Amino acid sequence: MSRIWQIIRTVLGLIIRHPITGTSIIPILPDGRIVLIQRRDNGLWGLPGGIVDWGEDVATAVKRELAEETGLDVVKICRLVGVYSAPDRDPRMHSICIVVEAEVTGVMAIRDRNEVLNIQAFKLDSLPNGKLAHDHRRQLQDYFDNLTTLA
Repeated sequence: MSRIWQIIRTVLGLIIRHPITGTSIIPILPDGRIVLIQRRDNGLWGLPGGIVDWGEDVATAVKRELAEETGLDVVKICRLVGVYSAPDRDPRMHSICIVVEAEVTGVMAIRDRNEVLNIQAFKLDSLPNGKLAHDHRRQLQDYFDNLTTLA
């Protein structure tokens, strides 16, 4: 019986105790503004994004999450900004976030009211003051500094 319990614990450890993979998108409109969402869970502004679904690649998750949260469409994924994996970067769970810059188009519309309070496009010099959700301030700073970060 102890061998079976050991196997069950190992399997549960493999399933439960691994970081969740997600993505954040730095959506750039044709006029150069950056689109941010105001999150319903904490009221903070942040980049759109979310968890990569089972059987889905990162590029597909980027397109799906952007459409779900903003109503916008990806024209082109321009570059990898970074991979952020600090265990405390997201207060809800240990997640690995793959951040990309994307040219986007369309009309902003909240499609997931359970997650999003507001959507707004900001000029680079008028991003919301104060704290952004999770580590999105760092992600944006790395983008502005033209870095590709592994953190």
